[in-house]
Amino acid sequence: MPDIDMTVTADNGTSLAGTLTLPVGPGPHPAVLLLHGSGPLDRDGNSPKLPMNLARPVAEALAARGIATLRYDRRGSGANPGDWRAAGFADNRRDAAAAVRALADRADIRADAIGVIGHSEGSLHAIALAARPDVRAVVMLAGFANLGEKAFRWQGRSIVASMPAPIRLLRRPLAGLGSRVLTRVKKTRTDVARVAGAKANARWLREMLVHDTRDDLAASSAAVLAITGDKDLQVNPDDLKEIARLVPGGAETHRVDNLTHILRRDFGRPTLNSYRRLLREPVDPGLLDLVAEWLARHLAAAAGETSSEGQSTSS
Repeated sequence: MPDIDMTVTADNGTSLAGTLTLPVGPGPHPAVLLLHGSGPLDRDGNSPKLPMNLARPVAEALAARGIATLRYDRRGSGANPGDWRAAGFADNRRDAAAAVRALADRADIRADAIGVIGHSEGSLHAIALAARPDVRAVVMLAGFANLGEKAFRWQGRSIVASMPAPIRLLRRPLAGLGSRVLTRVKKTRTDVARVAGAKANARWLREMLVHDTRDDLAASSAAVLAITGDKDLQVNPDDLKEIARLVPGGAETHRVDNLTHILRRDFGRPTLNSYRRLLREPVDPGLLDLVAEWLARHLAAAAGETSSEGQSTSS
């Protein structure tokens, strides 16, 4: 399973350092772009404070089924210079589209069999790419079907509800504080602003709050698999029903027992404080098998369709 250094050139000329993992054997191969969640994440899904270690197990599971995987460092993260807070939600989306184009241009990749896996914020960009003719399959891990602000507010209520009783008693004043913070962010006009005493990625948040994923779901032309854990504190698992309803032709959805937002299972009461403990465990192997098998099936079918379209018959 060889790894190759690969650079994605963004629309504005920014170079994004990445890794392309190829399966063993001759190409060209089907390929998948892996998009991580929000924040200063490197190509493996790791931030300085929270190491997801998502990319390697995904790449291994896909390579075993003959599929290549590309992942890259976010702007201002990993090997990329700059301040990650200066990148907007729309910048991240355009970078993902540039990465799809970079994959399709490679001689060792099948341009007719490209998929995208997105986790958390990455799932929102993945489903936006599902309208492109060169994207044949999309996997949404912990994605939502709603206006960004409503999803953000749901997340806040969910996290407070998971906290100890003394904090839960403060849910109303905390909700009021959250509303004031959002009002403050909406009034900003800079990329970075101080909010509640801390530097915030203000442009990213402004753009995310007004983004409605339901529009992208309804415009999808790719096959869609959506998976959310029933113990996800950051995304409403009930949105899976809306995802299945909105995607033309329907989406395959799975609400996985005990799966958390960080793609590990928690058999106790889920809390944010449990994340560090759970991250010592591997990404859920059942999830990896489900995603890899689904992608292998749909990308093989996509490649087969293209081959059939290119054949001519004579009598």
